[in-house]
Amino acid sequence: MTVAETQRLPDRLSRVGLEVSITGVGKRFGSHQVLTDVNLEIAPGEFVAIVGRSGCGKSTLLRMIAGLATASEGRIEVGGHPVTRQVADTRILFQDTRLLPWRRVLDNVGIGQRGDWKPAAMEALDQVGLASRAQDWPAVLSGGQRQRVALARAMVSHPKLLLLDEPLGALDALTRLEMQRLIEEVWGRQAFTAVLVTHDVSEAVTLADRVVVVEDGLVPMIRRIEQARPRIRGDAALSEIEGEILARILGRI
Repeated sequence: MTVAETQRLPDRLSRVGLEVSITGVGKRFGSHQVLTDVNLEIAPGEFVAIVGRSGCGKSTLLRMIAGLATASEGRIEVGGHPVTRQVADTRILFQDTRLLPWRRVLDNVGIGQRGDWKPAAMEALDQVGLASRAQDWPAVLSGGQRQRVALARAMVSHPKLLLLDEPLGALDALTRLEMQRLIEEVWGRQAFTAVLVTHDVSEAVTLADRVVVVEDGLVPMIRRIEQARPRIRGDAALSEIEGEILARILGRI
């Protein structure tokens, strides 16, 4: 991101969140090159979406940012420090909510917390609209409700970087829209940096400040989304941007 682009970001983005710097990053699995010379700067508090075909390296890039995988070449820094292990102040939201079925909802939210964590966990559940389900078991919740619990678990520690790896992929269309709005609301309140991996270009355009296209291990396109929030699906300008990104992914431009 250039200095001029950074200066155009809203003031809120400079106050909270971790900066992410990706320089010349490549990743190989054996002889298979998954990513090649990826360069990306993410400002503190920015919301970036990464899109592309299955197997293009989106989730691999996210795992390297998280410190769950190491780059074969290049350098990744989060908050100005090289990523050598799982990064502090970072949380990851997966498609699989990974709730513990033998723990109640409140206890799932509080996993890993110390001291008097229950008030903060209840507050997080209230933010996602599930305070009344605190003593329920995960098994009685719907898929969307379980994802809300997973989001509350991520938010209870007030992360400075939230990584989202296709977290809404298994949800029905209406629940997915509700979760998109919820994620945007929580991001707006806490101003953490967010990096979303998704196959849904419309979702990316609706949520992100910038959309990064990964194709054949490269980044051929980064598209800034200037439209004001909240954004409405079907808006003509957003649909035009979505078509432009899809054309790039499908190789039409």
